Amino acid sequence: MFHADFSFGIAYALSTDDEAVEDPGRVPRNTSEEGIMWGKVLMLTGAMLLVGCGDDDTIFVPVGGPAPPVAVDAAYYNRAVTVYWELASGWNGEAFRIFGKRVGDASFLLIAEVTSCSSGLCEYTDTNIVSNVSYDYFVSAVDPVSGVETESDRTVRVVVPSFTPPPVPTSLEVIALDATNYLRWNDDARSDGEFSAYRIYLLSDGGATQTLLGASDSPGFLDALAENGVTSTYAVSSVDIFGHESATSTRREGTPRPDFTGELVYSFADQPALSGFRFSESDLDDPIVDGLSTMRHFRLETDVSGWWLVPGPSAEVYPAGVFTTELKCGVAADAACVDWTTAPLSGYSPTGIGIAVVPEFTYMWRVTEGGGVVRYGAVRVALLGIDQLGAELMIFDWAYQIQSGNPQLVER
Repeated sequence: MFHADFSFGIAYALSTDDEAVEDPGRVPRNTSEEGIMWGKVLMLTGAMLLVGCGDDDTIFVPVGGPAPPVAVDAAYYNRAVTVYWELASGWNGEAFRIFGKRVGDASFLLIAEVTSCSSGLCEYTDTNIVSNVSYDYFVSAVDPVSGVETESDRTVRVVVPSFTPPPVPTSLEVIALDATNYLRWNDDARSDGEFSAYRIYLLSDGGATQTLLGASDSPGFLDALAENGVTSTYAVSSVDIFGHESATSTRREGTPRPDFTGELVYSFADQPALSGFRFSESDLDDPIVDGLSTMRHFRLETDVSGWWLVPGPSAEVYPAGVFTTELKCGVAADAACVDWTTAPLSGYSPTGIGIAVVPEFTYMWRVTEGGGVVRYGAVRVALLGIDQLGAELMIFDWAYQIQSGNPQLVER
């Protein structure tokens, strides 16, 4: 008992002396009974300290301690401070203790012990923090046998900012393209001085599951993984430079569908084999068919009064077209762009009743396939004219929603 008490007394006295000459930037640990328990032991040079206690009894007190943690640093991100450090070359499997305190407090507190590291790197994440407060940290290595601690050579300070995230994105729209959905939204979150980016989520299970699809530093995103005929649901959040993330926006859906530009069909009177058209689900299928084919959805006819689209056996046309500047106002459309994106659900002309067409108008179609499956399509006339042989023709753009019953041809 005498030897143990005497040895501890030496260790404490030396530790106290060392605190007096420590770097003035280091705030001493608590010197209460609890603080002394975790107090720093001054590392003495030499392999052993020889203490004489009498003529016949001599004790040896081992000195030296674990290699201290090196390159200690800390950083704040998303309501947590991560303290990290590297293993010294002399590290021998010792555990580490992390101490921290608020700036302005007198004493450090032991907040955690780390017993394993990966690939020479160690870290601890402190989530017991509050906003708009600064914190100091240091790390010590602990000998598991003697209890001797060796502290890192520096204390690191982290300033914790406000936890308030940027504003929630608003006005999310999904513009359905061919095998792609284009998302755009209001850019108001950028007004936050600490704004960093937007995160785009793919929702499933009625919104219960959110999968991060990607990020964008602008108010737009192109989902090139979307599939024709498959509805995808999206939401968007905003994130600041500290990782604070807003709630997600109102969810929106989009269903890509095939669309094509610059399609050409001839008048039935001039080129009957090239006068029919069938909405196609794949760009591998030729949509131009014979004007007499029962598979056609319409054919082009002309007479002295103009150009007509006449429905085939399984198709109906809406009796009025709408002036448009584009088939769809997509990614690069200007502010004056006009489109017609939603097919009417009813009011179509009886099968076989055609419609007179003029350039720059879009016409909606309802197609009923086998088993009563209903799909919708759109045709925008680009021009009506003749070729070098005098054959009358129509050049047009078209879109087809291959998801049954979905009238949304561009935006949902």
